[in-house]
Amino acid sequence: MKLFVYHTPEETPDDTVPDCAIAIDVLRATTTMAAAFAAGAEAIEVFSDIDALIDASNRWPAEKRLRAGERGGQRVDGCDLGNSPLDHAPDRTAGRRLFMSTTNGTRCLQRIQAAPQVLTAALVTRQAVVKALIDRPPATVWLVGSGWEGSYSLEDTVCAGAILHQLLTDTTGSLKELAGNDAAVAALSLYVDWQDRLLELMQAATHGQRLLRLDNHADLEYCAQLDTLDIVPRQQQPGVLVKA
Repeated sequence: MKLFVYHTPEETPDDTVPDCAIAIDVLRATTTMAAAFAAGAEAIEVFSDIDALIDASNRWPAEKRLRAGERGGQRVDGCDLGNSPLDHAPDRTAGRRLFMSTTNGTRCLQRIQAAPQVLTAALVTRQAVVKALIDRPPATVWLVGSGWEGSYSLEDTVCAGAILHQLLTDTTGSLKELAGNDAAVAALSLYVDWQDRLLELMQAATHGQRLLRLDNHADLEYCAQLDTLDIVPRQQQPGVLVKA
C-alpha cells in the first residue's frame, strides 16, 4: 500500500485515479459527516452548489431530510443547519438524509469521486479509517486535504499524518514502503510534532482562527479529538455517502 498526501484537491493528478481516495476536512465537513452518521443519519448527499442542494432536497419528504449549508464558516439562509458536528443528535438527525454543501469539503469529494473507493476521514475517525485500510488494503491511497478555498490547511495535513502514523503502528510496513510522496513524510512529521497538542494546532491554524472569531470554540475542541467515533463514511455512488 502506498499513501500519497495532497494538501488540496487542486494538487491531485488529473490523469489518473487511485484505488482509494480519502477526503479530509477536519474543520469541519468530514468531522460533521461522521457526527451525523453517529447520530443516525440515513445517508449524506453532498453538493458544491446551494441551489442544487435545495432542488434535490425538495424531492425528499420534509420530515426525512435536513439541509446543511455553510459558506465562510456560517450557516446559509434557507438551510436547517450549518457545518458543525455539534448540530447532530439522534433526536434531530436519526433516520434523516443530510443534504450538505460546505465551502471546502464537498468540493474535495467531488474532485475524487471517480476513484473506485472513496472514504472520508477526520481525526475523530482516524482509527476506524486505518482499520478499513488494513482490512482491505488498496494498492494506492490518496489522502486529500480540502484546504481553504484552494490554500493549504494545517489541520487536514496533520490528520493525514495521523493516519499514516497509525498505519505504521498497526502494520509491519516501513515509512519508505508506505509513503508515496514527500508530502506524506511531511504530514507524518507534522503529526509527530503536534500529536499531544492537536487543539493548540487547531487554534493556531488559519481556519481555526477564523472559526474562533465566529465563537466556534466548542467545534474546535470536538474536531481535535482522536479516535472517538468508530465510523467510516463511504461513497455509495457519486455524491452520496453512507455509513460503512
